[in-house]
Amino acid sequence: MNKLSATEEQLMGYIWDMKKAFMKDLMEAYPEPKPAPTTIATLLKRMTEKGAISYVLYGNSREYYSLFDKDSYYLAHVNDIVETYFDNSALKFASFFTKQSQLNKEQLEELKKIIDSEIKNKAT
Repeated sequence: MNKLSATEEQLMGYIWDMKKAFMKDLMEAYPEPKPAPTTIATLLKRMTEKGAISYVLYGNSREYYSLFDKDSYYLAHVNDIVETYFDNSALKFASFFTKQSQLNKEQLEELKKIIDSEIKNKAT
């Protein structure tokens, strides 16, 4: 799964939210000041070439859709980070994240609940 640029990720976010979208829908999704239609067209072309999106042609209009879901995309890139920076150790990554992040006590307790729930699920 190819990494998208920040501007491609923003556009992909709109596509994920809409599930399927025409160019006019994507243009409307952007806040002001909106990018030029040619900019969006270029991003869509690059994302198609990267295998991130595809489209269905209706006359001269294209309805774009993602070829993968958001969770799969993020998971692939988190796995790349774990592999590259943490010797392929999720434990090292989790340790770094919990120690270096700005999580408050309540957030850490919520994270602990998630971990405890996963431990319980693995045991059954």
